[in-house]
Amino acid sequence: MTLQAETRTAIERARDRYPLARSAILPALWAVQHEQGQITAGAMTEVAGILQVTPSEVEAVSTFYSMYFQHPHGRHEVIVCINVSCALRGADEIVDHLERTLGCASGETTADGAFTWASTVECLGGCGGAPMMQVDHHFEENLTPDRVDAILGALRSAPSVGEAGPVAAGTPRRSASRAPALPPAAPSASATGPVSETSPAQGSAGQTPLTTPKEPEQSAITGPGIKKRPQRRGKAAQ
Repeated sequence: MTLQAETRTAIERARDRYPLARSAILPALWAVQHEQGQITAGAMTEVAGILQVTPSEVEAVSTFYSMYFQHPHGRHEVIVCINVSCALRGADEIVDHLERTLGCASGETTADGAFTWASTVECLGGCGGAPMMQVDHHFEENLTPDRVDAILGALRSAPSVGEAGPVAAGTPRRSASRAPALPPAAPSASATGPVSETSPAQGSAGQTPLTTPKEPEQSAITGPGIKKRPQRRGKAAQ
């Protein structure tokens, strides 16, 4: 299969960014996979020709990294963490549930082509949200069987990647809690005028009145037993 003109242009553009053409192998493989969904032997040969490197160099990179596929892949990729933090919080239950829900084992693709359960891995770096999994390069944390069903269900009904990205709008991305909403800011002086010494600030009911700061008492400055130094006057004040 010959690469499309747009893909070849993207590879050439990537090649021209680097002093050494072989540095563009990674973005070139991404361009191929975005077009074809996988990295075929013919595509690797074409990439090698454009970059003027050996086909073995392209193949070595393609087979080293797990994000490049050498065989047909599902529309969505699922990776489940089974390391200690996730294991202690129910990762085995999540794995068993995925096997029953998807109807395939780790490393296989569902019959409808929707999901490839790529693997179970030792760590995804999301221990604070264990148990967790990675779906289409997005972390899904604090998993339960019901939450897994909701995530997979939303992905099944989502448009394809070319239409609206790997996950449709409104689909949960991360389960990390959001920062609490901040209270409304108090009105500025330019909007309500300066606050008087006795009038309460314009805010919520029961708010402590604001007072204009006063100069400290002289005794607090001089202290006991310290003579007050006379103020010097200029000629204009005499």
